[in-house]
Amino acid sequence: MSQPPPDRSSAPPRPRLDASMSLLTTVMEHSLDEGYAEASARRGAEGGEGMPRTLKAKLGLAAGLVLAALVVTLGAAEAQVAAPVVAKEREELIDRVNAETSTADTLEADVEKLRKDVGERQRKALQEHGGDQGGLVALLSGATAVEGPGIKLVVDDAEDTDQGGGGPRESTGFADTGRVRDRDMQRVVNGLWQSGAEAVAINGQRLTALSAIRAAGDAILVDNRPLVPPYTVLAVGDGKKLADAFRDSADGQYLQALHESFDIRTSISEQEKVRLPAAPSLIVRTAEPQAADTGSGAADTGKGTS
Repeated sequence: MSQPPPDRSSAPPRPRLDASMSLLTTVMEHSLDEGYAEASARRGAEGGEGMPRTLKAKLGLAAGLVLAALVVTLGAAEAQVAAPVVAKEREELIDRVNAETSTADTLEADVEKLRKDVGERQRKALQEHGGDQGGLVALLSGATAVEGPGIKLVVDDAEDTDQGGGGPRESTGFADTGRVRDRDMQRVVNGLWQSGAEAVAINGQRLTALSAIRAAGDAILVDNRPLVPPYTVLAVGDGKKLADAFRDSADGQYLQALHESFDIRTSISEQEKVRLPAAPSLIVRTAEPQAADTGSGAADTGKGTS
């Protein structure tokens, strides 16, 4: 009885579960590249381990190491020798800076002393040669301290100085429109004079007819002296009339527009008594009639010279 032939249609072997991870499997099973493995095996067979084998090569390596050690040693020695010299030069430089600073402070004190002396002499000259109106001349020129009723006007930057928009500064180009500028203080002071103020001071700095309000960067200068906000303006005069006149003036309305448009903080109050110091320095100018030039035939114009 014959046996049936074997069945050749048997099912194929089941695929490996990690067949889709062949790359990761290869990396895990062969962590070292074959080329690196072969080179490592060859070096192991030769027994060199990368070290020089001949006497000449060994001597060259030793000479190189000695030279490197010598360079490092010399560098360290030079640094150690130069350190005291550098420290001494630094101390000498500090001493020179301190000495020059002390000299500059002394000169500044001398200049301030001389400025006060000149101002005092100028004030005396105004009082002595002012005639019957010497007191009025001294008052209007700022040569003497004054005291009396008046107003107190405080102008300060806005709390948020990054505001923008239209208003009276639309064409100025200022990026920071919430900050008080020199031209703002110029208008405030001119408005107070126009409203009847007899004497004006900003942050204790007495103003005269020759005073200049300028800017240096973000700082406001009065007669080249820097001021910091808030700007306190004291004016001597009839408090109520002076305050009302300033509010109604064009410069008072300008200040109000700054407050409404840019939140610049302002406040004005009447004061029973304010005291303003004398101006720190005065410029005395005199004028004399110019004599007629008979040689040229020109008529006497009567103009003065200063």
